[in-house]
Amino acid sequence: MDTEHTNPDRARFALFKDLPRDQPIHMLNLVRLREQAVYDDGRQATGAEAYAAYARESGPVFQRLGGHILWSGKPELMLIGPQTELWDKAFIAVYPTGQAFIDMIRDADYQKAAQHRTAAVQDSRLLRLSPGKAEAGFG
Repeated sequence: MDTEHTNPDRARFALFKDLPRDQPIHMLNLVRLREQAVYDDGRQATGAEAYAAYARESGPVFQRLGGHILWSGKPELMLIGPQTELWDKAFIAVYPTGQAFIDMIRDADYQKAAQHRTAAVQDSRLLRLSPGKAEAGFG
């Protein structure tokens, strides 16, 4: 069973592209980092250092396309769910449209930065969300 998920496969990305592209989206990110990054060229860095390089280099593309971070937090305990799913980072990224996310993924500067994410990440979850209205109760 495949338990490590780092990048979307072509079939899943095709499904993403079939969803509406002209509406705002939120992307829930859960990330587990490797102790040591794994670069194709053999360079040495921790997973945290490689992910910081990804954030630093991809951030300008993300912001240029209208993206911003809505929420971020440090995971502390999996209260409900598999105890093996431990996360180092959790955040929600906002994109003005689904197309903005696609444009980011296709951007040459982003693709260059993404090598750091691939080297850094041991496992992740990325869930596309349609923004909803915040309510007083559980929703």
